[in-house]
Amino acid sequence: MAAIDETHDAGLTSWVASANVADTDFPIQNLPFGRFRPVAPGGPGVALRVGVAIGDEVLDLSLAASAPGWPAEVQPLLAQLASGDLNGFMGLGPAPHRALRLALSRALRAGSPMQAALSGALRPQSQAGMALPCEIGDYTDFYTGIHHATTVGTLFRPDQPLLPNYKWVPIGYHGRSSSIVVSGTPVRRPRGQVKGPDHAEPILSPSRRLDHELELGAVIGRGNALGTSIGLDEAEDHLFGIVLLNDWSARDVQAWEYQPLGPFLAKNFASTVSPWIVTMEALAPFRAPFVRAAEDPRPLPYLDAAGNRAAGQLDLVLEVQIQTAAMRAAGLPPHRLSTSRTLQAAYWTFAQLVTHHSVGGCNLRSGDLLGSGTLSGPAPDQGGSILELSAGGKRALELPGGETRTFLQDGDTVILRAWGERPGARRIGLGSCSGTVLAAA
Repeated sequence: MAAIDETHDAGLTSWVASANVADTDFPIQNLPFGRFRPVAPGGPGVALRVGVAIGDEVLDLSLAASAPGWPAEVQPLLAQLASGDLNGFMGLGPAPHRALRLALSRALRAGSPMQAALSGALRPQSQAGMALPCEIGDYTDFYTGIHHATTVGTLFRPDQPLLPNYKWVPIGYHGRSSSIVVSGTPVRRPRGQVKGPDHAEPILSPSRRLDHELELGAVIGRGNALGTSIGLDEAEDHLFGIVLLNDWSARDVQAWEYQPLGPFLAKNFASTVSPWIVTMEALAPFRAPFVRAAEDPRPLPYLDAAGNRAAGQLDLVLEVQIQTAAMRAAGLPPHRLSTSRTLQAAYWTFAQLVTHHSVGGCNLRSGDLLGSGTLSGPAPDQGGSILELSAGGKRALELPGGETRTFLQDGDTVILRAWGERPGARRIGLGSCSGTVLAAA
């Protein structure tokens, strides 16, 4: 598990002025990785580059790698990233990740002798066309949000909201990596089979109950060989970082199709991720103990370890905002739908998800994405989906301008945000994850 070191010093400032603004998501204590193309000059045909976010700028590693002054041990790492191979770098493991983070931190600090050499490698984020932050080979979505699971279970199965296995095994399903898109990509309203309670037969229809899901996604760094497993004591070493994830859901399609094998068309049309991977090293100040209620079962031995109990959880603030087409036309800002904290929501840690995923011999690979499942707080207004906030569509949500919503309408933009803040630590954020709903094809 990543330790606190000089890169986390809350007093550090950068020669990149925008990184010192109090509410920036990307101060020098963060330094997340992503991939982009220059908006100008070049255009879509330009190869993807790896960059590091600092304030409202991007440090272009294809340019920064050739600057003089880098320590010898990180020069091969920078050369790999300059070639665009972020997945390869992620797969090297935590020691190289820490070494490069330290070198980047020292190079970007106020007073760094590398300022002159690196200033030409910066470009405004507004001039960076962001892509998926890495090559995502496989996607597994878990169901760790216990308040979401309980609320949704009550809507679907009032007699048994949580199935008997929920508190024993991390529940998950394999999703589609092909339909994962980067923040800002429009999302087309899907079609699928739906069946109303008073209808004798289903019909093929555009979803009328389109929803968002507030999730975090863990990006795998180092993988494991097929037929081997990853113990909980070493699982953290296989995590590279965290992104925001909106696993859009068609609730009417889901209600009809999910038995007996789980989600299919209700989930496979789009999942949106934020463009920057915030590394596990950057998140070290925001770790918290993994605690279970006294009446809940202890995890089985393979899902239990001292390190996970001591600091396996992440303590982040989560927020969902909406901006409708009418709000945009009227110049109204996005409206907050809900806010919560991961500590209130997640029943399992990401390390436990890694261990459980591999315990049967499944081989995880660099860039694989593990979704947390919807993260909702315990209060009714802390739901991570409209399904919860509207009580299954029975209670309309009031929005600025007199609009209401029971589910998403065409033209609605959903924005997810998350950040860590604690006394003695610099606030860092995950950026934003947004998508606008388009009409069905």
